[in-house]
Amino acid sequence: MFISDAARILGMHPQTLRKYERLGLVRPARTVGSMRLYSRDEIERLRFIKRLVDESGVNLAGVQQLLSVAEAMQRIRPLVQPAAVQRDATRRRLLREMDRLAAMLGLDLDDEA
Repeated sequence: MFISDAARILGMHPQTLRKYERLGLVRPARTVGSMRLYSRDEIERLRFIKRLVDESGVNLAGVQQLLSVAEAMQRIRPLVQPAAVQRDATRRRLLREMDRLAAMLGLDLDDEA
């Protein structure tokens, strides 16, 4: 959608959207004629920015930092998830082994006493 449509939907002035682009907060695509095109993802990002500014009182420098941290978290998520899955699998395997050993010894590990 074009900048005028995005501004209307978001309740923002088009100049505000241009400022956010200059600051690197959003990166709308461009048409062949260099008109800005805002995707659904960009609109959602702008809604998030608007909430941070309007409701939480975060200044634009703070918004830049928060978005930078969020982007960094998204980049490392694929690296962290396999480790978490592996850790959970190891934990489940160890618990099964403990249950097996407890059964061999005739112990009830579920008793609280």
